[in-house]
Amino acid sequence: MSGAILEAKGLSKWFGEIVALNNVELEIAPGVTGLLGPNGAGKSTFMKLALGLYQPSRGYVRVLGESPRNNPRILERIGYCPEIDHFYENMTGFEFVYHMNRHWGMGRKDATAAAERAIERVQLRERMDDPIDEYSKGMRQRIKIAQALACEADLLLLDEPMTGLDPQGREEMFHLVRTLGDEGYSVIISSHILYEVERVTDNVVLIYGGAVLASGRVAEIRDLLDDHPRTIRIDTPEVRALAALFAGDDHVLSLECGEEKLTLRTRDASAAFDRLNRLALDADAPRITGITCSDDDLQSVFDYLVG
Repeated sequence: MSGAILEAKGLSKWFGEIVALNNVELEIAPGVTGLLGPNGAGKSTFMKLALGLYQPSRGYVRVLGESPRNNPRILERIGYCPEIDHFYENMTGFEFVYHMNRHWGMGRKDATAAAERAIERVQLRERMDDPIDEYSKGMRQRIKIAQALACEADLLLLDEPMTGLDPQGREEMFHLVRTLGDEGYSVIISSHILYEVERVTDNVVLIYGGAVLASGRVAEIRDLLDDHPRTIRIDTPEVRALAALFAGDDHVLSLECGEEKLTLRTRDASAAFDRLNRLALDADAPRITGITCSDDDLQSVFDYLVG
């Protein structure tokens, strides 16, 4: 697909005196996009507007070129995985996906085939005839995604799909979302934990207090930090010797010595990294075993923008 898969212009939604979304201007291209922000930022409200469940208080949202509100032609092209479970616990995974397909208007034969394909996609084939109340949290999340996939939607909306998952379940979810993106699906995945989204895509939207703070590639958003002091952590067994080499540099704001770790704050990260690279190659210099920039991630960008 080409062009924006979702477009919002002046999009606002309020409930009485509570403003949940405020004047959102946004275009989301096909592919995998992360919708990032803390709980209460407006992510779920935005998704429900995209699903046509809410009427905008002002402005509009277009999904696949049309308004989703009371528009079955568009809604049948959207798959949705809600954050909160709503299951009949004695129903099997297969029955859940099958009956959701029937609800969307599929005949029995098509609903059965589509359910089996979708369950295979999320790797639950061996457990599809077991009751959902015997499923782990990760399996419950995957069966919800299966029902979203079953209609072969053009757009998938996944609301906090990593919530409550153990480390193995998170890895399985990361792999599934990346695979969907590789196979050409457009996915909007919301999360309040920024590193989770960075694991599946570098295309992000930062939302806070009902407003979009920034959107684009992770690298583009990191450019917003150009004038912001950066923190670099260097692993070294010769902490004080290495600190002495940086002590007189104009760009260095502070140096903190720890156990085999030096924390350097600088207003010129490029200069600091250049010198660290040269030192790492110099056999006579203090030994450097690792370098990390704690500001070079989405969490730091988010903290900076809302700070």
